[in-house]
Amino acid sequence: MSSDTGSDTGLQECEDCLAPAEAFSVIANETRLSILEALWQAPERPVGFSELRKEVGMRDSAQFNYHLKQLTDHFVVRTDAGYDFRQAGKKVVSAVLAGSFNEHPHLDPIELDETCVDCDAHLRAAYEEETLTVACPDCGKAHGNYPFPPGGLNDRTDDEIMDAFNQRVRHLHCLAADGVCPECNGRMETTVTRDTENLLGTKVRVDHECAQCHHQLHSTAGLSLLDQSRVVTFYSDHGIDLCTKPFWALPWCVEDENTTIRSEDPWRVHVTIPLDDETLDVTLDGDMAVVEIERTRSSSTDAKSAV
Repeated sequence: MSSDTGSDTGLQECEDCLAPAEAFSVIANETRLSILEALWQAPERPVGFSELRKEVGMRDSAQFNYHLKQLTDHFVVRTDAGYDFRQAGKKVVSAVLAGSFNEHPHLDPIELDETCVDCDAHLRAAYEEETLTVACPDCGKAHGNYPFPPGGLNDRTDDEIMDAFNQRVRHLHCLAADGVCPECNGRMETTVTRDTENLLGTKVRVDHECAQCHHQLHSTAGLSLLDQSRVVTFYSDHGIDLCTKPFWALPWCVEDENTTIRSEDPWRVHVTIPLDDETLDVTLDGDMAVVEIERTRSSSTDAKSAV
């Protein structure tokens, strides 16, 4: 494969690359999908030709070789030791396993232990159109609404589904805040805006958009602080593991009553995190980077101390 680097965009152009329609036509075949799945299931890779054919269950060696060649160089790579995945092949199999192509499961609503930040009613999780939504059944307050592939429901209890959802949302926003698209690994750009469209029901909205595939994530300012080391330490000092705490149970993650816009040029967003007898005050810029953080004890005998 030969490639030239574009002088303006930095993108690589390759002479042997498949057009998207042609790429999908290559894998739109049961035998070829079986080959990819056999590679995925193999205890070790690369996998030899004969072993791979045996796992697929095809007797005709010539026919099997034909289908394998269609995958080679684009979805599969041939080495001296056998056959292995290219990244595109892994993505195809992971998409199938996630159920995005062929599963449309039904999930009964899940009653949660956590309560609404507005009315204290117990929250409820519902699954529809590959999206898991946490909301209050009484007042309708939304506490989280994010994509969750169908495969994530398989072989999990309700509690395990919610734990996986919590970790997934954290992971997605961690990547986005670090400038990496969780879909294509392209460059993710972050902007802060006033939520005039009422997408989140908050006055401040953080938008992450990939410059390459245009994948978008919308969140409150608080969600960007879930993996911030000093916020995690603040909770740990109070005997709480923030890494496993459901984000929908944290008011500063699902509403912005404790969020204040200090300025818009440049952006300065202030988030107050109260916990027991202390408060953590965090100021973020337009990229959701922490520019100031201060910890305050409510006792009159204790003075403010920078973290």
